Amino acid sequence: MRPFGGTVQTDIDPRSLIGRKAFDRNGAKIGTIDEVYLDDATGVPEWAAVRTGLFSRDAFVPLEPSEMVGETLRVPFERSLIKDAPDFGVGRHLSPEQELQLYHHYGLDTTLPSDFHRDFGRLAGDEG
Repeated sequence: MRPFGGTVQTDIDPRSLIGRKAFDRNGAKIGTIDEVYLDDATGVPEWAAVRTGLFSRDAFVPLEPSEMVGETLRVPFERSLIKDAPDFGVGRHLSPEQELQLYHHYGLDTTLPSDFHRDFGRLAGDEG
C-alpha cells in the first residue's frame, strides 16, 4: 500500500475523525463521519462511513485520496457518486469482496496485494 503522503495523515488518531463533517469535491456537505475502518495488516485508516442523513444510511468513502481541510474531510468525488456507494452497514468487517466493490465504485486502483485474502475494515477501537 502506498503512503498517504499529503492527504489524510496516517499519524492522526482515526477515532478523532469520528464526528467530523465530510464534504464532496464541490464543497457540498455529505454528512458526518460515523466510523473509520482500518486495514487489518497495516492499521492504516482506509475507509470512513459517513452518515448521509438520507434514510439514516452510511456511505463508505475512501480516506485516500481524501484530505483534511481544517476540521473537515474533503472527499474528491461527486456527492451523487458517494451516496450511490454500496451499502454494507456499519459496525462490522468489510470483506475483501466488499472492499473491492467499493474500489470499483470509486474507480480507484484495484491492484491487489498477494495477501489479498486477509480481512479488511477493522473498526478503529477494535484492536483486541
